[in-house]
Amino acid sequence: MNRYTVMNLREKLENLSVSDYQGLKSPGLTCYLNSVLQVLFMTEDFREAVKRNCSEKPTSIDAHLGDLFSMLEREMAQTHNIVIKLGIKDVYEQRDAAEYFEKILCRTSPEASKIFKGELNHKSTCLKCNKTDDSKNFFWVLPLSIGDPKSSTYSVRQGLNSFLKVQTVCEDNQMFCTRCNEKQDAKIEYEMTHPPDVLVLLLKRFSFDYQQNCYVKLQCKAKVVQTLEIKNCRYRLYAVVHHYGDLMGGHYTADIQSFETGNWYCFNDNTVKSVHKLYSKSEHKSISSTTAYLLMYKMVSGRDKKTDGSALEPYCGPSDETEDRCNEAEPREDLISEHLLQTESRKAEGIPHLDGEIIRN
Repeated sequence: MNRYTVMNLREKLENLSVSDYQGLKSPGLTCYLNSVLQVLFMTEDFREAVKRNCSEKPTSIDAHLGDLFSMLEREMAQTHNIVIKLGIKDVYEQRDAAEYFEKILCRTSPEASKIFKGELNHKSTCLKCNKTDDSKNFFWVLPLSIGDPKSSTYSVRQGLNSFLKVQTVCEDNQMFCTRCNEKQDAKIEYEMTHPPDVLVLLLKRFSFDYQQNCYVKLQCKAKVVQTLEIKNCRYRLYAVVHHYGDLMGGHYTADIQSFETGNWYCFNDNTVKSVHKLYSKSEHKSISSTTAYLLMYKMVSGRDKKTDGSALEPYCGPSDETEDRCNEAEPREDLISEHLLQTESRKAEGIPHLDGEIIRN
């Protein structure tokens, strides 16, 4: 067997759709839900926490997640019970993956959801009297503004630094100072007072275009770094949820690195394919993608595990009262509204994975 034949055979074997994991069978076009469910399943601490809590309240979403995870460990699983529990009535209506990621976390037990829970302190200082106001809030997802719609590239690291950077507001953006009793120039900043075990970043690709008077999707390339450092905590990328298409029709998939094998897999509804070759080539480098939407980073060093968030008050719990509040909550302004994605999902088959390229810095 000559070298050409061996190389050709190796390439064919690497491209086979063979995987160590199973896909999800949905009752409709719920790729937005499938992608985040696979991320949660492939998050080791979350999976184990759900298994520990699923027997306590058989009617809670933890029980349904536990059943789903147990089945995924053996075979392809169905999402019917999760769809019903989340109140999804039209399974052919496209929705936002980030929104349903948060909805699931609002309904899971505090032990499981705390893995993704961080805390931000919003600090504002009047530049005239130096009065400072602090406001602490929990978060599941940090929304990063991509910025200029005409920009061709976007750096995730720079975007996160800009989010946490001290900014000055003035003129039309002045803030009201209770001590001065009038609007004043101010200095504002976000401080991460509790870095989460898993940091989730949302790239705000859906922006309102005032010239067209409608929402548009920003197709710029995002430079996704594999490691981040925040508050002396080091994070490593382990999952990317992609959105293909636009507001007229889209599809979600998830690329996830297994904590069991160390390999990367693409979860595309009922199919799972190895994509380790793509990510291993860019290890410790930046990945360039026009489809990256949600980024999941796991803490690998830094904060003492004794302060892992167990002392934090639950942001949302799995009680019936909490579920009612979650269902009635107003849509978050930093997430795209569901009605903007009420179009049929279209498969990403034929679309080059990661736009066909991974770029080294």
